[in-house]
Amino acid sequence: MALQLMKLQIGGTVTTNVEPNAASFFNVTTTDTAPGSTLTIDAADFFQDDGSAVTELPQLATDNSYFTVYVNGVAQMEGLSTYTPGATGVGSLAIDVPAGGDPIIADSPVVLQVVNFTPTSTTDFTT
Repeated sequence: MALQLMKLQIGGTVTTNVEPNAASFFNVTTTDTAPGSTLTIDAADFFQDDGSAVTELPQLATDNSYFTVYVNGVAQMEGLSTYTPGATGVGSLAIDVPAGGDPIIADSPVVLQVVNFTPTSTTDFTT
């Protein structure tokens, strides 16, 4: 008899679910931020959807998350913002205002949206 490759005859299905967990944080600027400078907003200076104070900005899940910054309702370019998760005094959002551009004026709404994904998979084998 000739040599044969021996293998298992198994079939299966994989079901993957990706659940987003989105959180939005709000701030209204109190002073102008001039071009060429940085607006830094501490975690405690944000409020939540229900108006309550924020005590901590959430961690970003590695390779399964993102954050978006809106100023006056307009999404901002990714390279302008630095997000630091954590509690008051540690957690913050820093927005660099490009030199030669327009300032962020006082009373401008700033919205930070943080989205973390929680993927789960199940595998069912059949013979």
